[in-house]
Amino acid sequence: MACRFEFEMNNRQTVYETGKIARQANGSVVLRSGKTVLLATAVMDDKPVEEHFLPLTVQYIEKSYAAGKIPGGFVKRETKPGDFETLTSRLIDRSLRPLFPKGFYNPVQITVMLLSVDENADLQSLALDAASAALFMSDIPVERCVSGVRIGRKEGEFVLNPSLEELEEGTLDLFVSGTKEDLLMIEMRAIGTVDVEIEPTVAIDPMMDPMLADEIVQIPHVNELKEEELVEAIALAKQAITLAAGEYERVFAEAAKPKKAVELFEERADPSIVTYIKEFYMEEINRALDGMAKSERGGEIKALVAKVLEDETAQAEGWSEDQIKAAVGEVKRERVRAMILEEGKRADGRGLRDVRPISIETNLLPSVHGSCLFTRGETQALVTCTLGNRQDAQMFERITGKSASYEEFMVHYNFPGFSVGEASRIGPPGRRELGHGNLAKRALEPALDKTQLDMIIRLVSEILESNGSSSMATVCGGSLALKAADVPVLKLIAGVAMGLVTENDKYAILTDIMGLEDHDGDMDFKVAGSEDGITALQMDIKLGGVSLDLLKEALDQAKEARLHILGIMEEAAKKIEVNEEVLPSTEIFHIEPHKIVDIIGQAGKTIREIIEKFEVNIDLDKKQGEVKVTGPSKAKVKAACDHIRSIAEGSAKKELPQFEIDKPIKGKVKKIVDFGAFVELPGGVDGLLHISKISRGRIGHPSDLLHEGQEIEVVVKSQKGHKIELALSKPID
Repeated sequence: MACRFEFEMNNRQTVYETGKIARQANGSVVLRSGKTVLLATAVMDDKPVEEHFLPLTVQYIEKSYAAGKIPGGFVKRETKPGDFETLTSRLIDRSLRPLFPKGFYNPVQITVMLLSVDENADLQSLALDAASAALFMSDIPVERCVSGVRIGRKEGEFVLNPSLEELEEGTLDLFVSGTKEDLLMIEMRAIGTVDVEIEPTVAIDPMMDPMLADEIVQIPHVNELKEEELVEAIALAKQAITLAAGEYERVFAEAAKPKKAVELFEERADPSIVTYIKEFYMEEINRALDGMAKSERGGEIKALVAKVLEDETAQAEGWSEDQIKAAVGEVKRERVRAMILEEGKRADGRGLRDVRPISIETNLLPSVHGSCLFTRGETQALVTCTLGNRQDAQMFERITGKSASYEEFMVHYNFPGFSVGEASRIGPPGRRELGHGNLAKRALEPALDKTQLDMIIRLVSEILESNGSSSMATVCGGSLALKAADVPVLKLIAGVAMGLVTENDKYAILTDIMGLEDHDGDMDFKVAGSEDGITALQMDIKLGGVSLDLLKEALDQAKEARLHILGIMEEAAKKIEVNEEVLPSTEIFHIEPHKIVDIIGQAGKTIREIIEKFEVNIDLDKKQGEVKVTGPSKAKVKAACDHIRSIAEGSAKKELPQFEIDKPIKGKVKKIVDFGAFVELPGGVDGLLHISKISRGRIGHPSDLLHEGQEIEVVVKSQKGHKIELALSKPID
């Protein structure tokens, strides 16, 4: 049965249609908002997988025809997904995965296809709402709706579901998803545009001297968000989500299919095996926890499961490996949480608010523009910074864009298997790598001083060890790698991963969580920022709901850790020795516009000599007199700039002789070109003898009548500054 539902809420109008398109899927929805049209489908296999996990696949796909475009490149069809498609798929997955009942192991595929696009649409929130609607109205056993909202900030005021234009003109991008009861996921970034604070250089009374009002200083600053401001924005988002998700569930119930009866597997371990493990293997559990505090791999648990499997009791009772693994996992989880909640300590002996030891080494790679080895506990990131020019920017196309865009600041994150002791193949980046790199980019970009930045920047983070948040290690190492490459940054940025454990009315907030605590905790969130505020945040909530008071407490504890890390980073930054010899440089200065011709020289000879001698690139603006010199070495760039200035100053000191019009003077042919000859005149200046002024008749080439070095008699026909036009005093017949 075809159904149509219209909604107008949260600053957005949407229309949902179901039962008309893609009817073979378990659930399908067409969402329309303005000119944007999305098709979302949900499909489930009837047979569960043998492994105990939910095989959920989410694909967000943009079709070029949606914007009236044909794909660029050699292959004229959509190929592998772009970064925005991958990140959107990941966002939908993280929001919908918590909706499935425990013990549900049937493969599910959710596909969202963009069929038509409005260039100002927020495609991520619309795609999530469409996917949730298709899932809710399907016969797949999911009985809650999710809604996603975005909060922007413009002129100090929060804006609910802003347009893309409004978003980029503001200072905040906060995306929150959840059900009518609970928040599920939060992502936040400070918009990287540079604002300015204007301060008088002296105390000014405009009534006394209005002219002094121009005496101001403009200071760029980072658009951080204070912790209390972030909580206020999340509260606004939660209110909007509760309204939308509740309304969706009420209205969509009319068209929802009856839910299929599927087998739900018991996730709790066998109580008798759990009791046996606690009775005879607690010492091994504690030893395993000690090992897991040093490695994210968790090989100790596998070894313990193998040991129990060979136990006489286990063999006599016929316990399977999966049963033992489940029991060991439950005992391990109970022990981790009990230590935290009852004893106030963690598996590695730290207190709840302690950050693991940090060591920092900068510019350890001599041929790299900037590098930093950042180690925190058993997590280690080698972050390198490479500087380039405009041609090195990453070109990409957004479906909402009218033309190609260029990414000038890139952060690439790599996670090889050896970082967790695994012998796995190193392949192209997956969703996790793209997500972590994107998070680090969002954290660092607002701190770049774009008023002083005239280069392309690529950061690469190689994770060499991992036990805890390697994405936050990337942020810390990336911020110092930028400093090590002498990139103009306004502030250092640090990141820390936080965790939460709750049981009944007890809770504990954990600072700088390791992999063990991430796995067995109830929430993990990553907070990055400067000493003054937050630039990026990513949060996944596992336990259901989190009060805003608890969230505020967690953010304040994260700030305490962030300031501690920043203190260590500040000390490391003071010791940075910049790799001057390999560091590329750009210098921009101005000379008198009419002196540009002296820099270029006759037929470009002078500028070519400068480029070859100093190994630099030179861009000249003849109208403004701007000179831009770039090169792979600061020393060579400086030498080239000094040489150019000396040429300009030399031409300024040399008085330009003034010639009497039509009076014969002697000159020497300096260079012959197709259109005439350049003649050196008294005083060392050149004039142009055009081919039409050489002979009364037609000639094939000026060299037919003249040769270089020949002395001739000419007259000046016009003189405008350095531009002198000549004629032969007696044209050749």
